[in-house]
Amino acid sequence: MRANFNRLIHSHPLVLIDFHAEWCEPCKLQSPIVKEVAEKARGKAYVIKIDVDGNRLVSGRYQIASVPTLILFKNGEIVWRQSGIASKKELLQLIEQHAE
Repeated sequence: MRANFNRLIHSHPLVLIDFHAEWCEPCKLQSPIVKEVAEKARGKAYVIKIDVDGNRLVSGRYQIASVPTLILFKNGEIVWRQSGIASKKELLQLIEQHAE
């Protein structure tokens, strides 16, 4: 997954990743927000979800200690990171800000 992950974050100008877990209640609240953001940001940002329990190497590499954690990569570099629930408005504003 590590090689695929590196290729992924470098092959799209903007990548928003939702690190989540199936057992996490806040993640269940964040999930539909991320889905809506993915639809609205199509063409501007690539949005994916990564289960921390199934992808421990990537989760460890980015020191994901709590979920949900959202990370926005621009050209492979972290430009924003937040643990906890983020609003649709906040995420769309971030994508607009970094899409320039």
